[in-house]
Amino acid sequence: MTMTKKAKNLTACLVGLITGSVGVFAYSPFDYWFVSFLSAAGLIWLATRTERKIAYLGVFIWAVSYFAIGVNWVQVSMIQFGGVPEIVSYLVVLLLASYLALYPLLFAVAIRSIRNPWFLAATFTATEYLRGVVFTGFPWLQFGYSLIDSPFHGLAPLFGVEGLTFFVMLVSGYGIQLIEGVAKKQSILTACIALPMLLLSAFASQFLTFVQPNNSQTPLKVSLVQGNIEQKMKWDPAHFDYSIRTYERLILPLLGKSDVIILPESALPAFEAHIEPLLQQLQQLGQEKGSELIIGTLYQNDRGLFNSAVVVGNPQQPYSLENAPRFNKHHLVPFGEYVPFGSLLDWMREVFVLPINLSQGAFIQSPLTVKGKRFNTAICYEIIFTDQVQKNQQAHQADYLLTISNDAWFGESIGPWQHFQMARMRALELGKPLLRATNTGITAVVNAHGRVTEQLPQFESAVLTTTVPMIEGKTLFARFGNLWLYLFSGLIWLIGMATRLKKRANRA
Repeated sequence: MTMTKKAKNLTACLVGLITGSVGVFAYSPFDYWFVSFLSAAGLIWLATRTERKIAYLGVFIWAVSYFAIGVNWVQVSMIQFGGVPEIVSYLVVLLLASYLALYPLLFAVAIRSIRNPWFLAATFTATEYLRGVVFTGFPWLQFGYSLIDSPFHGLAPLFGVEGLTFFVMLVSGYGIQLIEGVAKKQSILTACIALPMLLLSAFASQFLTFVQPNNSQTPLKVSLVQGNIEQKMKWDPAHFDYSIRTYERLILPLLGKSDVIILPESALPAFEAHIEPLLQQLQQLGQEKGSELIIGTLYQNDRGLFNSAVVVGNPQQPYSLENAPRFNKHHLVPFGEYVPFGSLLDWMREVFVLPINLSQGAFIQSPLTVKGKRFNTAICYEIIFTDQVQKNQQAHQADYLLTISNDAWFGESIGPWQHFQMARMRALELGKPLLRATNTGITAVVNAHGRVTEQLPQFESAVLTTTVPMIEGKTLFARFGNLWLYLFSGLIWLIGMATRLKKRANRA
């Protein structure tokens, strides 16, 4: 009996370790999307084990493996730019993975004694929602992102990335039901009917049309500038002139040729007040040549210091430090742009290479208006927050999505590729072209169907110039966001809980 229990524990540990750690291959830059179903199936199989301790142990190992390998790029900035010992950086990653593992554990606790695939998917939707909002949220590595290049991507304009995640869990749940039914010689009729219907319906969704090019509008000619300024030298005052000369060399030939010129996050390494004369010169040049610029800056006023994007060159609203059209980043990176919990954790500033505490912009902000076109803007990290981007789109109906970023902090790791994949999903969900300007890459244009149309190589100083069409129409997700998914999941969960209580009452 003891050996059997040890064997079960060992099996759970191995299944958790293998199916959790391979999950990273479902995402960019690997893009083996089918792996997400395998990884999710491993999670479900573990969570539904009869023995409670075995189930929780296996799920915890799955989750730590999944997140520790999937977000291992976090340690790059600590080692390269913070001087943190390598062993400490990996301990931090393990600590982060252990925290994120609490949400799959909560999923395992909530589904005890209920194995219905619909209930599993609804419950996982709830725990993933919590992972995306608690302590400002960290919704990285949601299964749905892996399906952006799959035959099932058509679900995104309907239900967003969380709807795709629901689909992965539902299909994987029926897959486990089918395999266990065959192994135990139980009925597999339900799974045999449900699986083909789900896969066929999801496949067919890609043929639904919500948006199309607006041929009556002139396409916008856009230049995305990738400065490729090394992170170690970017904020070194000795290299300030080099940064200015780099952007001067890249920008000046574009004036008068492009409608909009877009620079990365905090492109010019100084507080905006210190480079106001330079921005005034760009205002004059842009106005004379007929080009407008969007530039990432650090902007300070009496409310605090903001990670900002400012418009320069607009003849109707000339640049000034106080009144320029701008977007202030709302969703800040914990321990990267601010220390949460005030002075309690202030000692961690040095560990996480945090020179300053930034202030938070509003959740809903007016889009940046450039050349008469509206840009729904998100700076770096916040492009991963579906709800924020969708709510801003719903409020203002922007013509384009814009994100500026600086992923140089994470070097040649997989982090920037995962980040880019998540940005692409916003274009697919909302049916609008996405423009992405970054310091070292990945700088790209993504069409309204989430496909990359043009892209610059990483780690090169270059400019991407192209024309981007206007798009008309709205996706279902742009209209309603996650409303229908959450309502449906809530209904399923309530039915499941009512069924569980009824069974307990009958047994009593």
